Amino acid sequence: MQVIFDIIKNTFTGNNLAILGAAIAVLLPGFGSARAVNSVARATAGLICEEPQKYGKSMLLQALPMTQGIYGMVIAFLIIIFSGITAGEVLTIEQGFYYVFASLPIALGGWYSAIRQGEVAVAGISVLAKQPDAVGKAVISASFVELYAILALLISILLVL
Repeated sequence: MQVIFDIIKNTFTGNNLAILGAAIAVLLPGFGSARAVNSVARATAGLICEEPQKYGKSMLLQALPMTQGIYGMVIAFLIIIFSGITAGEVLTIEQGFYYVFASLPIALGGWYSAIRQGEVAVAGISVLAKQPDAVGKAVISASFVELYAILALLISILLVL
């Protein structure tokens, strides 16, 4: 039994929890972005089979859902830098948990908004197929979903700083 307690004690350190927070900030928005980009790319593939000249206009709709993954990376870098773990700081468990919770807004907000933005961008590909001149409206519609990822990013930044 003592061995189990020692493993738990050595695993759940403040530094490891801060690293966990950084990982959560990257993984969830990254998974959401990857799923969304995949959906938009598949819709684009169907479009460019019929009309290859529309590929350029579809690029922005494909790229939009990637931003949430980037936002998660920003928070992970901020956690790593401001926690001081790369400089040899030893964090308390409470400090480590603080970084885990600071990562949650962008982790959950980024994950969810990336998936939903991908859905809107897929609909935008349909707009591009039928009305190529209206692609700007489709991009703007997909950008509205981005607002929630930006708000989540700002909250995580404020918590980390």
